Amino acid sequence: MSITLNPYLTFHGQAREALEFYASVFGGEPTTMTFAEGGMGGQVADDEQGLLMHGQLVTPLGLTIMCADAAPSMGGGQAGSSSSGGDASVSLSGDDADTLAKYWDGLVVGGTVTVPFEVAPWGDRFGMFTDRFGFAWLINSSAAVA
Repeated sequence: MSITLNPYLTFHGQAREALEFYASVFGGEPTTMTFAEGGMGGQVADDEQGLLMHGQLVTPLGLTIMCADAAPSMGGGQAGSSSSGGDASVSLSGDDADTLAKYWDGLVVGGTVTVPFEVAPWGDRFGMFTDRFGFAWLINSSAAVA
């Protein structure tokens, strides 16, 4: 038996674009299903039929990101935060310094750095940013590179 915890990100019309962007950074082929394809056509507005009801990216290293568009006609919430007002971040960590640095370099494009990716007081290379879609990311490389 196994259990996996995956981030499930909610967007407002950008889920497909975001999934393709994440695939360009992490590798892998996104799979998608629109509201129309998922049999929800009668439950969303006509102009929302092409929005993603579900998208998923499984990377060559086994990372999984899932996402969807919040259809306004279904009372979709705010992208990047929970309905209770809390926020969530996506965290990547490990000891593969080159791969984590590559992920940082790819994901930060068009985003805003909040903590530069550099050696932190605890000795790891660490950084934080908000990506171009509004999601907060933390990257920690235990194999610090100066």
